[in-house]
Amino acid sequence: MLRWSDVLKYAKYGNPEPPRRVNKTEAEWQALLTPAQFRVMRQQETEPPYRNAYCRSYEPGRYVCVGCSSLLFDSASKYHAISGWPSFSQPHAKNGIRYSFDEAHHMQRVEARCNVCDAHLGHVFPDGPELSGLRYCINSESLNRVEAEQQ
Repeated sequence: MLRWSDVLKYAKYGNPEPPRRVNKTEAEWQALLTPAQFRVMRQQETEPPYRNAYCRSYEPGRYVCVGCSSLLFDSASKYHAISGWPSFSQPHAKNGIRYSFDEAHHMQRVEARCNVCDAHLGHVFPDGPELSGLRYCINSESLNRVEAEQQ
Protein backbone atom coordinates (compact mmCIF):
# COMPACT_ATOMS: atom_id res chain seq x y z
CA MET A 1 0.00 0.00 0.00
CA LEU A 2 1.32 3.40 -0.99
CA ARG A 3 1.34 6.25 1.50
CA TRP A 4 2.00 9.98 1.11
CA SER A 5 5.68 9.51 2.05
CA ASP A 6 6.04 7.04 -0.85
CA VAL A 7 4.44 9.47 -3.31
CA LEU A 8 6.80 12.27 -2.21
CA LYS A 9 9.80 9.94 -2.44
CA TYR A 10 8.88 8.93 -6.00
CA ALA A 11 8.29 12.56 -7.05
CA LYS A 12 11.62 13.68 -5.59
CA TYR A 13 13.97 10.77 -6.29
CA GLY A 14 12.47 8.87 -9.21
CA ASN A 15 9.53 6.68 -10.06
CA PRO A 16 9.31 2.90 -10.30
CA GLU A 17 10.14 1.38 -13.66
CA PRO A 18 6.99 0.96 -15.78
CA PRO A 19 6.04 -2.51 -17.06
CA ARG A 20 6.38 -1.20 -20.65
CA ARG A 21 6.56 2.11 -22.53
CA VAL A 22 4.27 3.61 -25.18
CA ASN A 23 5.73 6.51 -27.14
CA LYS A 24 3.83 8.46 -29.79
CA THR A 25 4.30 11.79 -31.51
CA GLU A 26 1.93 14.63 -30.62
CA ALA A 27 0.33 14.19 -34.06
CA GLU A 28 -0.29 10.50 -33.32
CA TRP A 29 -1.82 11.38 -29.93
CA GLN A 30 -4.03 14.00 -31.56
CA ALA A 31 -5.30 11.43 -34.09
CA LEU A 32 -5.95 8.83 -31.35
CA LEU A 33 -7.63 11.02 -28.70
CA THR A 34 -10.73 13.19 -28.75
CA PRO A 35 -10.05 16.94 -28.50
CA ALA A 36 -11.09 16.92 -24.80
CA GLN A 37 -8.89 13.89 -24.05
CA PHE A 38 -5.95 15.52 -25.85
CA ARG A 39 -6.33 18.74 -23.84
CA VAL A 40 -6.35 16.83 -20.54
CA MET A 41 -3.87 14.05 -21.25
CA ARG A 42 -1.29 15.83 -23.40
CA GLN A 43 -1.73 19.52 -22.47
CA GLN A 44 -2.36 19.02 -18.72
CA GLU A 45 -5.74 20.77 -18.69
CA THR A 46 -8.48 19.88 -16.21
CA GLU A 47 -11.99 18.86 -17.18
CA PRO A 48 -14.95 20.66 -15.56
CA PRO A 49 -15.85 19.37 -12.08
CA TYR A 50 -18.98 17.25 -11.59
CA ARG A 51 -19.74 17.20 -15.34
CA ASN A 52 -17.58 14.23 -16.23
CA ALA A 53 -18.19 10.56 -16.91
CA TYR A 54 -16.95 8.91 -13.72
CA CYS A 55 -17.45 11.49 -10.95
CA ARG A 56 -20.70 9.90 -9.77
CA SER A 57 -20.21 6.42 -11.21
CA TYR A 58 -19.52 3.60 -8.77
CA GLU A 59 -20.09 0.55 -10.95
CA PRO A 60 -17.71 -2.38 -10.45
CA GLY A 61 -14.82 -2.59 -12.85
CA ARG A 62 -11.32 -1.42 -13.49
CA TYR A 63 -10.08 1.88 -14.83
CA VAL A 64 -7.51 1.90 -17.61
CA CYS A 65 -5.59 4.68 -19.32
CA VAL A 66 -7.31 5.95 -22.47
CA GLY A 67 -3.94 6.35 -24.19
CA CYS A 68 -2.39 2.93 -23.65
CA SER A 69 -4.98 0.72 -21.85
CA SER A 70 -2.71 0.25 -18.84
CA LEU A 71 -4.57 -0.74 -15.70
CA LEU A 72 -4.52 2.23 -13.31
CA PHE A 73 -7.25 1.82 -10.66
CA ASP A 74 -9.79 -0.70 -9.42
CA SER A 75 -13.34 0.33 -8.51
CA ALA A 76 -12.74 -1.08 -5.02
CA SER A 77 -10.44 1.89 -4.33
CA LYS A 78 -12.90 4.47 -5.72
CA TYR A 79 -14.77 6.59 -3.22
CA HIS A 80 -17.00 9.67 -2.98
CA ALA A 81 -14.70 12.59 -2.14
CA ILE A 82 -17.02 15.45 -3.16
CA SER A 83 -14.15 16.89 -5.21
CA GLY A 84 -15.91 16.98 -8.59
CA TRP A 85 -13.66 14.33 -10.13
CA PRO A 86 -13.31 10.57 -9.70
CA SER A 87 -11.30 9.84 -6.54
CA PHE A 88 -9.31 6.74 -5.69
CA SER A 89 -7.37 5.80 -2.56
CA GLN A 90 -4.77 3.55 -4.24
CA PRO A 91 -3.44 2.79 -7.71
CA HIS A 92 -3.75 -0.77 -8.95
CA ALA A 93 0.06 -1.19 -8.96
CA LYS A 94 2.95 0.82 -7.53
CA ASN A 95 4.55 1.18 -10.95
CA GLY A 96 1.35 2.24 -12.75
CA ILE A 97 1.53 5.93 -11.84
CA ARG A 98 4.40 8.40 -12.27
CA TYR A 99 4.61 11.32 -9.83
CA SER A 100 6.11 14.79 -10.21
CA PHE A 101 5.86 18.08 -8.39
CA ASP A 102 3.49 20.57 -10.04
CA GLU A 103 3.64 24.24 -9.09
CA ALA A 104 1.37 25.52 -11.86
CA HIS A 105 -1.39 28.00 -11.03
CA HIS A 106 0.49 29.15 -7.89
CA MET A 107 -0.25 25.85 -6.11
CA GLN A 108 2.00 23.11 -4.80
CA ARG A 109 0.64 19.73 -5.88
CA VAL A 110 1.83 16.30 -6.95
CA GLU A 111 0.85 15.42 -10.49
CA ALA A 112 -0.19 11.85 -11.36
CA ARG A 113 0.70 10.58 -14.84
CA CYS A 114 0.39 7.23 -16.54
CA ASN A 115 3.81 5.63 -16.07
CA VAL A 116 3.49 3.82 -19.43
CA CYS A 117 2.45 6.58 -21.89
CA ASP A 118 3.11 9.71 -19.78
CA ALA A 119 -0.50 10.92 -20.03
CA HIS A 120 -1.59 13.51 -17.47
CA LEU A 121 -4.20 11.89 -15.21
CA GLY A 122 -4.70 14.43 -12.44
CA HIS A 123 -3.19 14.95 -8.99
CA VAL A 124 -2.73 13.09 -5.72
CA PHE A 125 -3.30 14.64 -2.29
CA PRO A 126 -2.70 13.52 1.32
CA ASP A 127 -6.32 14.04 2.44
CA GLY A 128 -7.87 10.71 1.46
CA PRO A 129 -9.44 8.01 3.61
CA GLU A 130 -7.55 5.69 5.91
CA LEU A 131 -5.58 3.40 5.59
CA SER A 132 -3.45 5.11 2.97
CA GLY A 133 -4.66 8.69 3.42
CA LEU A 134 -4.29 9.24 -0.34
CA ARG A 135 -6.77 10.90 -2.69
CA TYR A 136 -6.06 10.43 -6.38
CA CYS A 137 -8.16 13.14 -8.05
CA ILE A 138 -8.30 11.93 -11.67
CA ASN A 139 -9.81 13.39 -14.84
CA SER A 140 -12.48 11.13 -16.37
CA GLU A 141 -11.17 12.06 -19.83
CA SER A 142 -8.02 10.04 -19.11
CA LEU A 143 -9.91 6.90 -17.98
CA ASN A 144 -11.95 4.06 -19.47
CA ARG A 145 -13.91 1.78 -17.17
CA VAL A 146 -13.77 -1.85 -18.23
CA GLU A 147 -15.22 -5.00 -16.76
CA ALA A 148 -12.79 -6.82 -14.49
CA GLU A 149 -12.69 -9.81 -16.87
CA GLN A 150 -11.54 -7.63 -19.79
CA GLN A 151 -8.25 -6.71 -18.17
